[in-house]
Amino acid sequence: MRFFLIAGEPSGDALGAALMAGLKQLSPGVTFHGVGGPLMQGKGLASLFPMDELSVMGIAEVLPRYRALMRRIGQCADEVVRLSPDALITIDSPDFNLRVARRVKARSRIHTVHYVAPTVWAWRPRRAARMAEVIDQVLALFPFEPPYMQAEGMRCDFVGHPVVAQPRATPDQVAAFRATHGIPADARLLLVLPGSRQGEVSRLAPIFGEALRPVLARHPSMRVILPAAAPVADAVASLAANWPGRPVILDPRGRSEPATEKRAAFAAADLALAASGTVSLELAAAATPMVIAYDMNWLSRRIIGRMLRLDTVTLVNIVSDTRAVPEYLGEDCKPAPIAAALLRLLDDPAARAAQAEAARLTMARLGQGGTPPGLRAARAVLDGLA
Repeated sequence: MRFFLIAGEPSGDALGAALMAGLKQLSPGVTFHGVGGPLMQGKGLASLFPMDELSVMGIAEVLPRYRALMRRIGQCADEVVRLSPDALITIDSPDFNLRVARRVKARSRIHTVHYVAPTVWAWRPRRAARMAEVIDQVLALFPFEPPYMQAEGMRCDFVGHPVVAQPRATPDQVAAFRATHGIPADARLLLVLPGSRQGEVSRLAPIFGEALRPVLARHPSMRVILPAAAPVADAVASLAANWPGRPVILDPRGRSEPATEKRAAFAAADLALAASGTVSLELAAAATPMVIAYDMNWLSRRIIGRMLRLDTVTLVNIVSDTRAVPEYLGEDCKPAPIAAALLRLLDDPAARAAQAEAARLTMARLGQGGTPPGLRAARAVLDGLA
């Protein structure tokens, strides 16, 4: 069998790699083509072009790269039609991927699968109907999503969220992490995660840095840990150069086991300040209390803000059906309220207990303890073809 996969950002790369591993297990001899990052390439994909070209988010951020992205859309569609795979599997990044699928469907009858259901339950509900014009099957990460897709005529399989299959750091790994970075065993740790894209890092890092000042003034022995995604590691180091607390920057480039170190950092942390996104689920998996903050370009903020259908964007809050995780978005994404929320979380055991319960509910509802999501996704793809 032959599959063409397209991922546009690191989270999609991880989903694609797990799916590829599942397909290899269930269908030995399978071959892969498409676009992906280092994880998918490690499973046998020769990327048509660097995945980083697609890692862009926000309306105003896309505009300067519109022509280049349209060229890549045409290139991908042409290659899919030429190869005629058993299925085109597009992974998240719907603004790019669904345009590819539309062009492919206009020229072929290739089976199309989209991995990660659009968040029609949060904003732009009409996306599901438009998606049904070009997508045959959807692989959903959240258990409440299939009815939205099925109502528009698409097959939709809940396959679980990949966060539930990620390894957990052991006590020995946590102790080794502290020793490697010279952090005493009794020192409290604050994890800071300003995002994985250039645009969001440049926007959030100055805000996050200022939010640290009141926290460290009250807790001067606290250490700051700053994991950086490889594509933005240089930007993170530069932007954090003047932060208080001399943060320990975890640069994954050139490390033998960067994922192990990151997991150990998550497990060691007493609390976290993070950009909105999948990272909230990673923190929940590690039982790390968190504050979420996010902002985007003014134009994007205004347009998207009017479309939102929920009063929260934090996935832990949504999946657990609680509001245990405080969030500061758009105009509220400012250092002073963020710092106050971090201090409250440090000082309030009840708030931390509420987050722990929300994290437990979230992991259970996302499939923790069941078949790994990558294998479930692979079975769903093969069953959809059958």
